[in-house]
Amino acid sequence: MTIADIARAEIRALKPYAAAIQVDDTIRLNANEAPWASSGDRFRRPLNRYPEIRPSGLRGALADRYGCAAENLLVTRGSSEAIDLLVRVFCNAGRDNIVTSTPTFSMYRHYATIQGAELREVELAASNDFALDPDGLLGACDNATRLVFLCSPNNPTGTLMSRQDLIRVLEARRDRSAVVVDEAYIEFAQQDSVVGLLDQYENLIVLRTLSKALAFAGARCGAVIGPRDVIEMLDAVQAPYALATPVVECVENALRAESLSEADGWVRQIVTERERLIDAIGTMSFVRRVWPSAANFFLIEVDNAEQLLQECNNDKVLLRYFGGALADCVRITVGSPSENDRLLQVLAAVGRA
Repeated sequence: MTIADIARAEIRALKPYAAAIQVDDTIRLNANEAPWASSGDRFRRPLNRYPEIRPSGLRGALADRYGCAAENLLVTRGSSEAIDLLVRVFCNAGRDNIVTSTPTFSMYRHYATIQGAELREVELAASNDFALDPDGLLGACDNATRLVFLCSPNNPTGTLMSRQDLIRVLEARRDRSAVVVDEAYIEFAQQDSVVGLLDQYENLIVLRTLSKALAFAGARCGAVIGPRDVIEMLDAVQAPYALATPVVECVENALRAESLSEADGWVRQIVTERERLIDAIGTMSFVRRVWPSAANFFLIEVDNAEQLLQECNNDKVLLRYFGGALADCVRITVGSPSENDRLLQVLAAVGRA
């Protein structure tokens, strides 16, 4: 039995959409495409033609970057689409459940709700720096748990999951649940991806994105990495021609050696700036606590979060507020050095008020 066997029966039997074949140097009269290119078309591939159903070159380039075989990766419209696909593939409405922690990325709940799957959330302790609670997670699982979502570094807390805790969850749920590790911010953690564990754990699935460290949030491109049979099911569910030609071409550019080197420099700067901001903000009188972070953001607890947000908004500095269990907390994204200097000026003025 493999982890694909717990997917929905109708999805296991689903065949991918059979699109019109695409062959170079042919007269294409089989896909109802326009025979002319627009005067505004400035891309390497003509936009009057459909893009590849699945962009093979981009798939190979991302597999090289993430250290996996191409057949173990599906290119997605950001990692959010990957979450949606996984929930639809594995969860029967009204019957199956998903387990995750709280606070964490809200899209796990969003897509669970859309699919009609129960979401079980295990609360993380602020006093323990929001560290993963493997006992709590495993205790929340049962025979209907199809997916376990783990975000590392976690959003919005910035907490990095230990490899030991992940392995414990993977081993405990072997052929009963797919364990999905969302690594949207892993480049800022200066720690290896867990993709290297794929050969040992067939229930491991990893999400990656180009939105953060590669500065391509507007391109909406990410990847889901996992067992080949799971990737094939996700491929069958994903819409044909999911990646637009302009997106494919700009991401191909972002994956060139010089672009990746440039991005690595930005990541180093963000990490340095993150620690500078944490040190400076931690000394401010209205700040109760600053949690350590392995991402490009960090979380702080303050005396009056709503007032702080309003003061910052008045000075055209936007921060993020979540409410609920984080009612006194604000998440701060690390910006450029000049943006961070401005933030510190605004916060210093708040402290003097």
